[in-house]
Amino acid sequence: MLSGDSKKIPRQKLKIITHNRFHMKKLLIVLAFSAFMAVAASGQDYGTAIGYRGGYSNGLTFKHFFEPDKAAEALLTSRYKGFNFTGLYEIHQPVFGITGFYWYYGFGGHFGSWHGDPKYKNYDEDRNYRVLGIDGIIGAEYNIGAIPFSISLDYKPGFNITGGSYFWPDEFALSVRYVWGSR
Repeated sequence: MLSGDSKKIPRQKLKIITHNRFHMKKLLIVLAFSAFMAVAASGQDYGTAIGYRGGYSNGLTFKHFFEPDKAAEALLTSRYKGFNFTGLYEIHQPVFGITGFYWYYGFGGHFGSWHGDPKYKNYDEDRNYRVLGIDGIIGAEYNIGAIPFSISLDYKPGFNITGGSYFWPDEFALSVRYVWGSR
């Protein structure tokens, strides 16, 4: 309302405004409690995480701990006009006793498909490639205590066994994941 406007707010509208303010206060209390619980829970190590993996291959990462120091990680990445699915078994160890800071290593396999590119030796542009191979991984991960996220940096070399035998030495990546649950 304008300050010069002498009209009063109708009783029905006033009731709606008051009702909406009451619900907004309840919503704010619920959100504040949820944020507090997320911060309190994130100080612990997580059980499951999902996020983004960025590097030469970009895509999704999903990690789940099935024992306190052992995890399975699935990657769905895109590279060379195609996709790659990787499954990894990882072992995590604490670094210097720092809470939430771990290094890890592991192994796994991948399969995928992409369209050839003449820039790369052994691959021709007129062909689709379907590959199957093995992977190794070594990296470091930090679970951020104040918020439910983790960040990791890793090196994951791979070797295609079928579909064009080739060693992939350039798989460095940075991953950011939303975490939940406990180990």
